Order: sequence, then structure tokens, then C-alpha cells
Amino acid sequence: MVSIGKENDLLVFKGSNFLKQRLLLATLSGKPVKIINIRSFEHPPGLREYEVSLIRLLDKITNGTRIELNETGTGVVYEPGLLFGGTLMHDCSLQRGIGYYLDVLLALGPFCKSPLNVTLRGVTNSKESPSVDHIQSSAMPILKRFLIVDDGLSFKVLKRGMMPNGGGEVLFKCPVRKNLHTLQLQKSGMVKRIRGVVYACRVSPALANRTVEAAKGVMLKFLPDVYIHTDQSKGKSAGNSPGFGINLVAETTDGCLYAAETVSNLIKDGSEPSVPEELGRETAQKLLEEIFRGGCVDSTFQWLVTLYMALGQKNVAKFLTGPLSDYTIHFLQHLREFFSITFKLENFTDEEEEDNAEAQPETAPKILMTCVGIGYSNINKRML
Repeated sequence: MVSIGKENDLLVFKGSNFLKQRLLLATLSGKPVKIINIRSFEHPPGLREYEVSLIRLLDKITNGTRIELNETGTGVVYEPGLLFGGTLMHDCSLQRGIGYYLDVLLALGPFCKSPLNVTLRGVTNSKESPSVDHIQSSAMPILKRFLIVDDGLSFKVLKRGMMPNGGGEVLFKCPVRKNLHTLQLQKSGMVKRIRGVVYACRVSPALANRTVEAAKGVMLKFLPDVYIHTDQSKGKSAGNSPGFGINLVAETTDGCLYAAETVSNLIKDGSEPSVPEELGRETAQKLLEEIFRGGCVDSTFQWLVTLYMALGQKNVAKFLTGPLSDYTIHFLQHLREFFSITFKLENFTDEEEEDNAEAQPETAPKILMTCVGIGYSNINKRML
């Protein structure tokens, strides 16, 4: 939902949905926001612990940010300061995975004054947010494409931590740039190889091996180049909770990447324990769905591409994606609200594919996103 009005130069939003999008775009645009009626009728009302943790992280990487919370936590006023960056450590809430916070750092990192060097501690793999493996395999290559020169860009998983007690740790480093590169990606290519990792923390290694066999059994029906390795964590590097999961990545001939993941169930939830074979097959099916959707990016990080396109130089940027996710649709609405930029969305038909229609497998309808960048310049970066 877009803003419901303005109040003393504050953009006013209602409800807890898409809070992260609003805070992220407010920080980049420098526009203060006021969010009201955050879970007013729920018990307990107001912001959750993981949302407060996100606001604290934004406060750490900026200078001069002013935040006001009302007594019940159902209203917040956020006036962003300048993006500073630098070296910092943050303990993430265990209600969400580290990916919930890494999303924001990926978007803000290139526009800080000092290169980001952030250590995040918490849950590395969870169902509610993208896992660190998903971000490493899918989001990091997107950032590299827009940075052109990726010196100083690195991402390391130091420890793994599963739900509910976490114990994981990751290190993210991002260089700063004056401007982002303008991209025109209209070809996704054919899938040429599939790679993956099965991680297991404080459980039997046999579970990981069984998951690998099940996932490979599905993928080998489609192409022979499938390699999935296991990551068995022990001792302190395994975190504080038992669990396992799988992340699969498909790479195309044009360098596009699609990723899919599944994490084992929590026993505390009262749900049945996860069966490794089912987990492997489910993830393989998810990856096949992402491949069917097509485009030059998977559905999880469509929003990140639209952000980088909008903030790029004042040139025409084009990007081919599959059907837009709900999250991306709302992100486009918020981009219009904060930056007054709109995208041209049109159905894409490749003439070459039409000529070889019989040879080509059927895929989902493609969307070509086109926009002219606003020429966003990093005002925080020190110029020599």
C-alpha cells in the first residue's frame, strides 16, 4: 500500500507490511517517513523484535538518524541521516534469518561514505528470509554486475546457525561507488549446469547424503552436469541448534543464476520432522519452477535489480525477468513514491525463439522492464 498522505514533510504510511522497503528507500532518498497503526489490533501490538533490530542496524550504518517510537510501538517516525558505513558488528534477532538484514546492506552498501565491513550474528538459514547461501549464489552476482569492478566485495560464512537458537556468523564487505553501471540484459540463455550445497548442523551426516541423492535423482533427468556437495558443520561452527537444509543453483549459458532452497522443520513447532528425501525433491521442484519462470534473475531478488536500475546513471536500463512477485510489485510502487520513477513493463517475445518454437521448451511469460535511471550519485563518498 502506498502512502496515505503527507504530514509536515513526512511521508505517512499505514500498517506493518513492507516496513523494510519503506525504511530502506527512506534512507536512500533522505525523505523522512512516519508509519502508523503497526499491528494496532494484535496482541502484543507494535513492532516486533526483528523489526527493532533492523532499525538499530540502520542507525549503526548512518550518521544523524533520528528515530521516534510511541509507547506501544504502533507508530514510528524515521528521519534518515547520512550513510556512513565502516566496520561494525550486529547481533540480529533470532526471529528472522541474517538474510533479512543482509538484503538492506546489499542495497545500501555501494552508497556509503566508507566501505562496509559488517559482521552479522544470528540465524544463517531460516524459512522466513533468504538464507546466506541463497544470497551468496544469487544476490552477490547481481551486485557484481552493477558495480563492474568488484574489488573489495566479499561474503564469507564463518559459522552456521539454525533456528531457533542461531549461533551463526557471516562477514560482508562492500566497496563504495560514485555511480552504478547501467545494464541492458535481455537474454537469459539455457541452463548448462546445476550446483548445490547441503548443510547439516548437529545432525547425522547421513541426512545430508540422503538429501543429495534425492535432489540429484530429480535433476539428472534434465541435464548431466549436476554437482551437490555437503557441508557438515561440527563443534562451535555448527551453531546452537540442530538442523539441515539444501540450496540449489542453476547457471545459464549467459551467466544468469536461479536459486532455490529448503530448510528442515523445527521440532518445537509441533510439525513433523523433515524427511531428507522429501526435502531434496521439494528443492529440486522449486528450482525447476524458477527455471520455468526464467528471466535474468530469480524471483527472490527481482526487487534488488529494480532498485539498482532506478538508481543507475541517466541512461536507458533494460532487464528481462519472469512473472513479477508480489514483493516486487509493491517495491515498484514504493520506488514511485520515494523517487518519482516509473518503469515500462511489457510482455517480451524473442523473435529467435519464435522461429525455433518447436525446439524450445515452453516457459512462463517474460516481462521486459525498462526505465531511465535517476542518476543517483553517492554524496557520501569522499572525493579526492
